[in-house]
Amino acid sequence: MERNREIYKVTLVGGVVNVVLLLFKFIAGILGHSSAMVADAVHSLSDFVTDIVVLVFVRISGKPKDKSHDYGHGKYETLAMTLIGFALLAVAIGIIYNGTTNIIFWANGGQLEAPGLLALWAALLSIVLKEGVYHYSMVKARELNSQALEANAWHHRSDALSSVGTAIGIGGAIFLGQRWTVLDPIASVVVGAFIVKVSIDLLRNGIGDLMEQSLPDSVEEEILNLVASLPGDVKPHDLRTRRLGNHYAIELHILMDGDVSLREAHDKASEVENLLRDHYGAETHVAVHVEPK
Repeated sequence: MERNREIYKVTLVGGVVNVVLLLFKFIAGILGHSSAMVADAVHSLSDFVTDIVVLVFVRISGKPKDKSHDYGHGKYETLAMTLIGFALLAVAIGIIYNGTTNIIFWANGGQLEAPGLLALWAALLSIVLKEGVYHYSMVKARELNSQALEANAWHHRSDALSSVGTAIGIGGAIFLGQRWTVLDPIASVVVGAFIVKVSIDLLRNGIGDLMEQSLPDSVEEEILNLVASLPGDVKPHDLRTRRLGNHYAIELHILMDGDVSLREAHDKASEVENLLRDHYGAETHVAVHVEPK
């Protein structure tokens, strides 16, 4: 429960920042006539929705095992990360579409209104606040080993980088004259392309875990080395791994002398389980099958 409270606290901090920024950005984008800033405001709105998703799903994932969920509810946190990825992708497509439409309008001889200084100040404020929230969230995500919090941290970073591109585009459109007002929508398209990459990375990891993707090769190799380092002639093999939210699930076979007693074989299996739980956390699911040589 303490872990969940910390996640809620971090998410609420980001949520407050998002509410302040999205209101300021929408006002600055509309009054400052900046399509890039309006796109940035939409991105902040998606951040706020993401915060709500994290709060809801982390509460569910923190529930203990029950009759219907023998492995707990950890996958809900992975589902939250996947939904965040979809939300980011939808936002990115909207930003790119809007920016491309304005670029085409300009290329066909249309006049784009130069953004105002208010939009530039909004972009600069967003960079500072969102980068700060990103670092705070990422430190806590690693400390708490939370997939959803890490995904949300990257959402904050994508918003900060989005504002960097927005600031460059707005600044160029303001200070370089009417000929360069197209920099504003160009900036929004560049930002959208970056957000697409971030969303695809989140979706690849989230969907991979939901589809029972194995842990990285480096982790599986570490598991085998840990078990093989135990006293006695223990030969681990047939390793199978996956993620259960922020925990690992590990199943493996070990070879032992076929003449040892059942109690000795059981004790060795328990020793393997305790070793892996000590290394990867008490909530790690470990199943050990003993085979005779």
